[in-house]
Amino acid sequence: MRLASCLLLAAAVSACPAPKSGESAPPVIHAASMPVGSPPGSAGAGPVVGGDKPSLPSAKAVSATTPRIDELPPVFVDAAERITAAAQGRTRAWELLAVLSDTFGHRLSGSRALERAIDWSIEQMKRDGLDNPRREKVMVPHWVRGAERARVVAPIERDLVILGLGGTVGGKVRGEIAVVDSLAEIATRGAELRGKIVVINQPMPRFDHERHETHYGETVRIRGSGASEAAKVGAIAVLIRSVTANSLRSPHTGALRYEDGVKKIPAAAVTLEDAELLARLARRGKTTVELSLGAKTLPDSPSANAIAELRGRELPDEIVLIGGHLDSWDVGDGSTDDGGGCMMAIEAAALLKELGLVPRRTIRVVLFTNEENGLRGAKAYHAAHGKEKHVAAIEADTGSGAPRGFGISGTPEEVAAVQRFAPLFEGLGASVLEAGGGGADISPLTKDGVLSLGLHPDASAYFDLHHSPADTFDKIDPDHLERNAAAMALMAFVLAER
Repeated sequence: MRLASCLLLAAAVSACPAPKSGESAPPVIHAASMPVGSPPGSAGAGPVVGGDKPSLPSAKAVSATTPRIDELPPVFVDAAERITAAAQGRTRAWELLAVLSDTFGHRLSGSRALERAIDWSIEQMKRDGLDNPRREKVMVPHWVRGAERARVVAPIERDLVILGLGGTVGGKVRGEIAVVDSLAEIATRGAELRGKIVVINQPMPRFDHERHETHYGETVRIRGSGASEAAKVGAIAVLIRSVTANSLRSPHTGALRYEDGVKKIPAAAVTLEDAELLARLARRGKTTVELSLGAKTLPDSPSANAIAELRGRELPDEIVLIGGHLDSWDVGDGSTDDGGGCMMAIEAAALLKELGLVPRRTIRVVLFTNEENGLRGAKAYHAAHGKEKHVAAIEADTGSGAPRGFGISGTPEEVAAVQRFAPLFEGLGASVLEAGGGGADISPLTKDGVLSLGLHPDASAYFDLHHSPADTFDKIDPDHLERNAAAMALMAFVLAER
């Protein structure tokens, strides 16, 4: 009877109509640049507008050898039924995220808010009855944003909406802007950009629903390398078009990387709307901008990874890691990136504990510190635990959209072995198991050859919120969050039990 119930539940989920493309979406700027003086609607053909997180891989069909659910071992079918049933109507992960987001807000490395959130998370895992909840010390960068302002001062006067890029130097500059359409164009124009404020107006293409492609990986290079590339040709500052495809005048921050031996210049992101404004003004003639950034970098600060375990019953020294990163940028409250992923991991372990599903191997929850601007938590975890036997690692760091499944990095044989379990996830709407996945925090383990999985929810709106003031708790759907947590619990159980 339980198997029949599971199959009926899966059918019900798959029968639910998918939202129409664009349904309930707010009006946003998309953005092929319009020629100066052209009336609305007359834009010619041009680029569609629009790392620390890779683009999600295109979905690949599950192998034709995937068994029916009744052909899988009963222990896994039983776990799938129980976890799927327990997730229905449950909102615990959402309630925990509300407490995290409302109580502590954004959690930048070096901040008191992050340290308080770490302590709270450890106490929560202790309340859930997990084993050995603890802090493991990590020294993290301590960058402080300070006051920021940018404005056009000629030929018009207009304030710009900006966010300094993470790690930028501070400073005040005034100069003529030079607009480029791509990162590559900086080197091509060379000395022409000397003494200018370079505006990189490279759009991020819109989300490709057919291939589930975000285009983030190909666009984020303007943020990571733009400042150093501009400095090489003598620019005095850089403004990048925010790395997003959609905007309601929301700027998006994120880490930059200054190249060794290259002068550090101030760098900030502007909104899509302001990037287009600057491009139009520059095409008409000389345009002057004032930029003031109060950023500074303080000495490294003590922080920690928050860790607890569901100890395995037979092979406790073999580990399946599940987690996300608890730090966030200093805008919004970090619910999407990545408070939700952390609450999924806490809830996944709690679900298994409540249901009495203790697997053969240990499931270890790791809430990493400092993913956003240093990966110090990932590096410290690997230094402390890399020699332990990790049989798999699962990271949730692409938002809390409707569940889809997982991306898997491993040998072809390992990927195929995991794909055989796809029918177990149908009741949660998470049965797309595709090659290619993982995450930044588990990447040191991935390099060691550990089977690595990334939880892959629907990411079509993820980069609309990512690293922006719009990343707030109200964007989180409680059912989506809970079913993603349940999918993580089920995958962790399968990998720790098989």
